[in-house]
Amino acid sequence: MSGDRLKIIHVLRAPVGGLFRHVIDLASAQAALGHEVGLIADSSTGGQAAARALGAIAPRMALGIERFPMRRQPHPDDFGAILRVYRLARRLQPDLLHGHGSKGGLFARAAGFLPGLGGVVRAYTPHGGSFHQQPGRALYMLVERVVAARTDVILFESEFIAAEAAKRVRPTRALTRVARNGLRPEEFKAVQAQGDAAEFVYIGELSSYKGVDTLIDALAMIHAAGAQKPHLAIVGSGRELDRLAAMVENHGLNRHVAFYGVLPAREAFALGRVVVAPSRAESLPYVVLEGLAAEKPLIATDVGGVGEIFGPHRARLIPRDRADLLAGAMVGALGRAPDEQAAESLALKAHVREHFSIEVMTRDVLAGYREAIAAKRSGKA
Repeated sequence: MSGDRLKIIHVLRAPVGGLFRHVIDLASAQAALGHEVGLIADSSTGGQAAARALGAIAPRMALGIERFPMRRQPHPDDFGAILRVYRLARRLQPDLLHGHGSKGGLFARAAGFLPGLGGVVRAYTPHGGSFHQQPGRALYMLVERVVAARTDVILFESEFIAAEAAKRVRPTRALTRVARNGLRPEEFKAVQAQGDAAEFVYIGELSSYKGVDTLIDALAMIHAAGAQKPHLAIVGSGRELDRLAAMVENHGLNRHVAFYGVLPAREAFALGRVVVAPSRAESLPYVVLEGLAAEKPLIATDVGGVGEIFGPHRARLIPRDRADLLAGAMVGALGRAPDEQAAESLALKAHVREHFSIEVMTRDVLAGYREAIAAKRSGKA
């Protein structure tokens, strides 16, 4: 560390989704403040979109970008990945090794069991995945407990994940702080629905925990009632695509539901009047932040950190897995007075702008780093 300048290496697995977005934004902001930053990520996922994003940030990454294959599920190859992270850290001698997500957190922290990195602060940001109800969760929690012994600071992206970790991972010596996801200034510009927009739009991964099946069931209920026949745009990709398409066909909704694949969020927002986020599990979803910042009317379930995003408007959230309540909220959204909806959208946008900016996120992360560095130097860590 030279003066206030830090050497930081971020470690993640898949360069896709909200986790990747978080790391790219954080690394860029840290580099802009004069810190030396590098990235380590999987080379087998992300495709051209990841290659473009990493190519764009590469000139600002003074410590470089390293990519090699990483497994999604637990695998013996994980030991090789840990060694590669360790060797790179031994060569670059960063002040901080910051792991993101369950695999990135494992690789960054497990390297601390090996010699030669005693002065490196190990930071960890869970992004929700290992804490969601899913097959193998018990194994993930066991790994979390083991590597917690080599963690100096945990930077949670939501109060919800902080509480989950406190329940499921035994107390550690690590500092714990909350540093919520943040948006770029240009994302606070309103997005208007295009002329032929559907009444509703879903944006995100097509996976079971996102609850898109509940949304399709809710749309079918509205159609069955007969009074309204709204349309739905589904934007995203994932393992559930075929099952969801079959649901649409079985409900006779083919003429009212369109699948668009992956699109930039702001382009997707224009495809619908009201954004619906029917998730069964979340940490602090970017699509909710982005939708509110773009002044889109938004219906969401009260899961994970979504209530933290809505703040004083949390009462508008609905329970997960309740197609009937979701259908009622959707009909209600279409019937709301425009001035009432506009006033609420502006209030939510103001709340997000105050609490969820990249500036605030970066400030909170760097403050956590410096506390951990001070604790390590004083011998308290």
